[in-house]
Amino acid sequence: MNNIKREKLLILSGALGDGHMQAAKAILEASVLYKQGVEVVDFMQWIHPRMHVVERYCFLQWVKHFPSSYGYMYQKTRTDSTLTFFLKHFLTTSLQRLLKLLNEEQPTLIVSTFPLASAAISLLKEKGMTDLPAATVITDHSDHSYWIHPFTDLYLVGSEGVRAALQRKGVADHKIAVTGIPVRPSYSQTNNKDRLREKLALPLDAFVVLVMGGGCGIIDKSFIEQMQSDSFPPNVQFVIVCGRNVKLLNRLHEALGDRDNVMLTGFLEGIHEWMASADVLITKPGGLTTSEALALQLPMLLLEPQMGQEKDNASYLIQAGVAYLCQIDSLQDQLQRLVQQPSLMEEMRENAGLCRQQDSARHAVLQILNMQSDTQEEKWVCSLQQYA
Repeated sequence: MNNIKREKLLILSGALGDGHMQAAKAILEASVLYKQGVEVVDFMQWIHPRMHVVERYCFLQWVKHFPSSYGYMYQKTRTDSTLTFFLKHFLTTSLQRLLKLLNEEQPTLIVSTFPLASAAISLLKEKGMTDLPAATVITDHSDHSYWIHPFTDLYLVGSEGVRAALQRKGVADHKIAVTGIPVRPSYSQTNNKDRLREKLALPLDAFVVLVMGGGCGIIDKSFIEQMQSDSFPPNVQFVIVCGRNVKLLNRLHEALGDRDNVMLTGFLEGIHEWMASADVLITKPGGLTTSEALALQLPMLLLEPQMGQEKDNASYLIQAGVAYLCQIDSLQDQLQRLVQQPSLMEEMRENAGLCRQQDSARHAVLQILNMQSDTQEEKWVCSLQQYA
């Protein structure tokens, strides 16, 4: 570590969902281990300081109330087209704001965990306004066109499948590194489940089901109705995390608050300990949450994916044998099967061990730091070719 040259990393992220920012924070934490200077900036807040709150609200309402239209647009723009060209270039008028940020921060490397930021940096480089090495961290198991830009120097991806998909879209192999989707270093620690359960006041002999609806706590009416059933196996203990959705938390307290087998909570800072204590996770198939579960070899039941990238993630996880779709109408039967078949749970944990990327954030940082020397070497070769 001491031999690594000190760089200044500028990480551009976005608050449209928690995953992009969580990946940025994971890289930030891992960068500290290598004594690198790091600055994390919310790209949309910087570009549109007066409008970003409205933009985020409108996006979240669109996804919540019109998921089918979002899914349609996702598929429509999966590959390059006239529409994707427009979407990638509509930020042109905001490039001066981004250039101002680069002048203020003076980074030596740029990292993006947010598609619009990746597009803007590529445009800056295309126009000759910067020549800084730029890496994109793809925070889903996806090869969607909004992640892919001609002047990106390095793509950090979650799996070999995404690497192959990028190659099919013309991205050179030397520009792709399979690091896993970056999760915080705490997810790579060895945990003692019994000690954690004692710390968190969880029954040692229970089958603990951790339910996470994402940062916005998206758990629907049908799920709540199923939770009111008395047909669950007697040793099942639910821990339902509502994130920052106070309204949902209050609603669940009204519906389920008197049940001994249900623990309700809002946002948890030490969520890795709860994951490490659980036997199975019920969640949306978001890239970051499922990568955290993979790091801890935690089997998953995935809520029906609504957004395009969630479908990509679900497909990857189910094919890898680490997750099943959560059938809400037969949730009791699904959990009964898992409780009664420990060999099935063990198989899922073993599969997670095969496809997880340990220390993903640290590996991502090393790849980013190596990008500087690789880019300098490429420029040197190009200069030699000009004079050949």
